[in-house]
Amino acid sequence: MSKENNTPQKKPKFSSWWIYGLIAILLIGYQFLGSGNFATTKKTTTSELQEYLRNGDIEKILIITNTDQAKVFLSDEALSKDVHKDVADKPLIPSTGMVPQYVLDYGDLQIFQNEITEIKKENNLDTVVEFDKESNVFMELLLTILPFVLIIGIWIYLMRRMSGGAGGGAGGQIFNIGKSKAKLFDEKTDTRTSFQDVAGLEGAKEEVEEIVEFLKYPDKYTSLGGKIPKGALLVGPPGTGKTLLAKAVAGEAKVPFFSLSGSDFVEMFVGVGASRVRDLFKQAKDKSPSIIFIDEIDAIGRARGKNNFTGSNDERENTLNQLLTEMDGFGTNTNVIVLAATNRADVLDKALMRAGRFDRQIYVDLPDIRERKEIFEVHLRPIKTSETLDLDFLARQTPGFSGADIANVCNEAALIAARKEKKAVGKQDFLDAVDRIVGGLEKKNKIITPGEKKTIAYHEAGHATVSWMLEHAAPLVKVTIVPRGQSLGSAWYLPEERLIVRPEQMLDEMCATLGGRAAEKVIFDMISTGALSDLEKVTKQARAMVTIYGLNDEIGNLTYYDSSGQNEYGFTKPYSEETAQKIDQEISKIIEEQYKRAIKVLLDNKDKLSELAERLLEKEVIFKEDLEKIFGKRPFESEFDRKGQEKMDAEELAAEESAEEKK
Repeated sequence: MSKENNTPQKKPKFSSWWIYGLIAILLIGYQFLGSGNFATTKKTTTSELQEYLRNGDIEKILIITNTDQAKVFLSDEALSKDVHKDVADKPLIPSTGMVPQYVLDYGDLQIFQNEITEIKKENNLDTVVEFDKESNVFMELLLTILPFVLIIGIWIYLMRRMSGGAGGGAGGQIFNIGKSKAKLFDEKTDTRTSFQDVAGLEGAKEEVEEIVEFLKYPDKYTSLGGKIPKGALLVGPPGTGKTLLAKAVAGEAKVPFFSLSGSDFVEMFVGVGASRVRDLFKQAKDKSPSIIFIDEIDAIGRARGKNNFTGSNDERENTLNQLLTEMDGFGTNTNVIVLAATNRADVLDKALMRAGRFDRQIYVDLPDIRERKEIFEVHLRPIKTSETLDLDFLARQTPGFSGADIANVCNEAALIAARKEKKAVGKQDFLDAVDRIVGGLEKKNKIITPGEKKTIAYHEAGHATVSWMLEHAAPLVKVTIVPRGQSLGSAWYLPEERLIVRPEQMLDEMCATLGGRAAEKVIFDMISTGALSDLEKVTKQARAMVTIYGLNDEIGNLTYYDSSGQNEYGFTKPYSEETAQKIDQEISKIIEEQYKRAIKVLLDNKDKLSELAERLLEKEVIFKEDLEKIFGKRPFESEFDRKGQEKMDAEELAAEESAEEKK
């Protein structure tokens, strides 16, 4: 059998436009056929009519008073004359009534009637003259119902658009507005993400891998009397890979996977959200074992009763109530596991968070240096990189970056290398990409006066000097006075990744942050507005020391931080006015002490500060090596920094040796 015969013939899909086209054809046909347009009626004039009347050719004249037209019917004898041979033929399509041979517009009815009467008297004619009114029943009916048809059509169109688009599918029609909008992924074709595509997140991966095991081999876990968990909540900062983990679960589990956002339940109509929840779980039960993934669940899972000043019934609360019932009500969800993701777990309802609904809370944190290296390896697969690219170096240069940020760095580096017409993406391209993402786009054409440029140079040199001389301040990577984004100058540091922070470490960081303003005071004996971001940063740090972490001796071991988020909806402070004054005094005291300390460090190293600022004015960008030439080796270098620097030195030496061998 040939290949063509094996291919099934696709039947044309039925479309509502077919019906519209058929109705239009019928309307046009009625207009043509019903009005006798295919008959041999000919238009004539008043003078010709009078001549035909005098000759005795006309048998009947029918005057239509509402259209100012007259229809002329000839006698059988007249039809045999040559003068009327054009209208003597029979119509192409037979008509149900008498078809006139001539028709004319008579103008004024009284004059026309008098002329016909006069000719009839003169020639003693028995021509019949009748009067009638012509009406088109179809057109009158059409004009009557057309406004109602237009109003109903516009209403249906608007309802279809509001309920999820004019297309078909669940929610597409006005009668399907209560249907779930969840997208069903086919386990065989649609979901190709696997756990190999998820770098880092080892603890989170273990948890979700076990969920996949539950679905693949349920008997293994239920044979001992255990129950399969009903849900898992992925919590973590934006961009850390919560949705990616859910995609990997869909790809690995090989079961039907329903994916939707929390906002898909919210609609302008009352009761729609709850109806969609019921429909979603009904579909999931029908296809069990299955997984439901609700992204950004805080859109409907926010704690009930908060910030509801109107006292009215809240549609979002009804949706949440239905979700709570479906997840753990009297009905049982056999082999249906609910995954959800949010970065606002503090605002979720307690009933939603309890065991039996979300049995597991999986925290997806920002990646550490080892995990960042693994993430770089994943995102660099499709990118052509140079052979000497060091992933450890890239991981060290991106502290605090999420997985999404690292993906953005890789993409920006590839674009920068392509802009420079390189054949491969190198180390400098990645550094430029990090600078672009953290600081913004370079603005080399920004107009800065020489005095402002000098102030900026000393400001940034002050940051670099103080951070170099303090033990717990982050080591410097690069300083620049090239404007980026909204900043006129910036300094890049490589902060140590700490799990706990001590007071002396926070104070050293605050002192280094105030080094810019302190340098302006030491050199110019005046200060400027350029330290706005620095002051904002140190004020937040000082307030956190006093009110959150309990690191102030005067306030003591107290914290006014509320992890449940209840303070957001209160109108009172959790402390008295006297305590508030004391807090303000302690915050100001901490900041002023570190400012004086920064001034003292800069006064002790004023010559080196000036030398560094002059070099910065000359080069516009200086690196760690420039500071080492001026200040010498940093005495507080950690073991981690030393090993990293030794590795970088070894790589540079190896690169130089290979270059010499090639020569």
